[in-house]
Amino acid sequence: MTTQTSDLLAAAAPRTVDVVRGIADDQFDLPTPCRDYVVRDLLNHLFDVVVNFQALAVKRPVEWAEKPDHLGDGWRDRFEAETGRLVAAWSDPSTLEGVSPGMGMPQTVIGGMALLDLTVHGWDLAVATGQPYQPAPEAVAELHGLVEQLGPTARKMGVFADPPSAPTATPDLVPPLDLAHLLTQTGRTPTWPTNP
Repeated sequence: MTTQTSDLLAAAAPRTVDVVRGIADDQFDLPTPCRDYVVRDLLNHLFDVVVNFQALAVKRPVEWAEKPDHLGDGWRDRFEAETGRLVAAWSDPSTLEGVSPGMGMPQTVIGGMALLDLTVHGWDLAVATGQPYQPAPEAVAELHGLVEQLGPTARKMGVFADPPSAPTATPDLVPPLDLAHLLTQTGRTPTWPTNP
């Protein structure tokens, strides 16, 4: 059994897992497009996301305050395994019912937030470490609506920065539904340099 959320996570996950596997230990201190996060910080955050959103799928409380270092022996294999568990956790239709007790938002939005982090942080880590990255097109298309919905609140809370500039519509994409537009709406600069 699968859901739209688990299908989208399954499409997005291998692309981010490939990026994570391609990160060398000597790249941990490189800057990323995420303000105040170097590669090590962002990897640990993404680990927290894939673990905590498994619990959120079944409406269990999670602890975001603890900041464990997940990057010990075998961390790349563990990240892949936890990402697989994330996909499986959202495959039951009951995970999309109701409101998240811990987050106070519809479960469908919570599942979308997991997809957003997996997709956008995959890009963050790829450009920070000089790797190619092509997100799942179906994930990017789905995330535009979610980012539009969450954007104002996320900006007030400092989760998203303000868009660096007004997105430009192109004749072949109206409205723009590409990765660059998605990144801009989350406060990122799509042309962020690999070596700033």
